[in-house]
Amino acid sequence: MSSHPCAADPSVRAGWRGAADSLALMGAFVHAALRYWFAVFPRTCIELRRWRRRATQIEDPVLRTAALEALGKRGNIEGAAAFAAAMPGRRRGKLVRALVAFQAIYNYVDLLAEQSRSRRALDARRLHAALIAALEPAARHRDYYAFHSHREDGGYLAEMVDECRSALSALPSSATIAQAAASSAARIVDFQALSLGADQALELWVRRQPPIDESPRWWEAAAAAGSSLTVHALIAAAGAPSLCAEDVAAIEAAYFPWVSALHSLLDSAVDEAEDAASGQLSLVRCYTSTPEAAARMRWLALRGLHAVRVLPRGRRHAVLVVAMACSYLSAPEASAPGVLALAEGVRGALGPLAVPALVVFRMRRFAGRFAGARGVRAVRDAPAISLGDRERGADAGAA
Repeated sequence: MSSHPCAADPSVRAGWRGAADSLALMGAFVHAALRYWFAVFPRTCIELRRWRRRATQIEDPVLRTAALEALGKRGNIEGAAAFAAAMPGRRRGKLVRALVAFQAIYNYVDLLAEQSRSRRALDARRLHAALIAALEPAARHRDYYAFHSHREDGGYLAEMVDECRSALSALPSSATIAQAAASSAARIVDFQALSLGADQALELWVRRQPPIDESPRWWEAAAAAGSSLTVHALIAAAGAPSLCAEDVAAIEAAYFPWVSALHSLLDSAVDEAEDAASGQLSLVRCYTSTPEAAARMRWLALRGLHAVRVLPRGRRHAVLVVAMACSYLSAPEASAPGVLALAEGVRGALGPLAVPALVVFRMRRFAGRFAGARGVRAVRDAPAISLGDRERGADAGAA
C-alpha cells in the first residue's frame, strides 16, 4: 500500500515539527498570560501598594522621594513578578513577595547610588550589598547607608530585605538555589560599584573573570553581570520541590550571560538618547557601529532562546525571554532612528511569538499611562526635594 507522498519528505516532516512547536509555544504564551494577568498581576499590585504605603512613612524626604520613585518603576518590578507565573498557585504568593521585594530593593539602591557625589563606588557597593543580604536568611544586616549622605529611612530597606528573605526561605528549594543566587547578586554588586568607579575599572574587572564559551564582548559580559534576570529565574525555580543542583547549574548557565546580556543591552538601547545627553556610560554604544550592534543583539537573542529552550519547562522560559524583550521593543524609544535597526534584529530573532507579545505590551503601556499618572501624583504629594542632576547609571532599569 502506498503512503502519502509527503510522508517521506524530510522537509515536510520538519515543517510539521516547526508548526507544531510554534503552536505549542503560542499555547504556552496564552497559558502564561492568563496566569499572569489573573493570578500574578493582582498580587503584584497589592505588594506595590503595601510598599508604597510603607515608603510614605520614611521621614527623610530625600529617601522617601527615592523610595517612591523606585516603586514607580513598575515595568521591571512587574517583569520580575512574571517569573511566578510558571509556578503552582499554592506557592505563587510567596514567589511574588520575594520577586517584588528583590527588584524593589534593586531599584531603590540604584537610585541612591546614582545620587552619590563622593565615594560613589564605595557607596554603590555598600548599598547594593542589600541584594546579597536579601538572599541570605541568616546574614546580619549591614549598615547599607554607611557611605551615603542620607541614612534615616526608619528601617525601610532592612524591611524589604527581610521580606525577600522570609518569602524565599518558605519555598521548598530555597537552599538549593542559595549559592547560585548569592553569586549572581554579587556580580550585580560588582557591576554597579565598578560602573560608577574609575574609568576602565569595569572592563578590567570583566577581563579578569573566568572565560566564557563563545567569548562575549567585554561589555556584553558586563551587561549580563548587571542584570537581575538570573536571580529572578533562580528564585522562581526555588518554588519547585524536586529541584536539584544540576537544574540550578543549567538555569544559571542559560540565563548568564546570554539572556542577561540581551536584557541589559535592550535597556541600554532604549535609554540611548538619555545616556548620550548625560554623558553616562552606555553599554550599547561600545559597539563600533549600528550594524554590528544589531547583528550581535540578534545573535544574543537567538543564543539566549536556544539556551532556555533546552531547560526543563523550556517553553515557559522561552515565553519569559520573549516577553522580556518585547517589553523593551514596545517602548516608543525602540522606534528612534538609532535604535530601530537593533530592535528589528531582535524582533526577527524572537520568531512569531513576538507579534502577540508586542500587542500585549503596547496595550499595557497604554493602560499604564493612567496608573503612572497616579504614581506621579503620589510622588508629587511628598515634599518637593531635588535629587540633584541624577545620572541614570548602567543600570538597574535593566533589572
